[in-house]
Amino acid sequence: MNAMTALQQYQSVNTQAQAAGADPHRLIQMLMEGGLTRLAQARGAMERRQVAEKGELISKAIGIVNGLRQSLDLEQGGEIALNLDGLYDYMARRLMEANLKNDPLILEEVSSLLREVKEGWDAIAA
Repeated sequence: MNAMTALQQYQSVNTQAQAAGADPHRLIQMLMEGGLTRLAQARGAMERRQVAEKGELISKAIGIVNGLRQSLDLEQGGEIALNLDGLYDYMARRLMEANLKNDPLILEEVSSLLREVKEGWDAIAA
């Protein structure tokens, strides 16, 4: 996992103070939390027909998903890392589709997938 990549991506969602002292595992948790927050905000903007805000929030969510993807160590992570790589790619493509089609169901699909990955990641710390 490339912790610097994760840190840089998370800083783009304006939480530099918290991320500065976080370990790599916590950084990934923070990225996932930020992604889920942006997706919820995007859905609200979509429902309010705030097109520009929706697009900006979905773009941030895509950036976070791409940050998660870039943090994968495909050599050491084996099959799990390869599966996550494919899942993150799928999520980013679906988010672009949600933005184009203005489809809140796609946002919910991606949120559900990200929540499931986060639950697994959170369980590692325990």
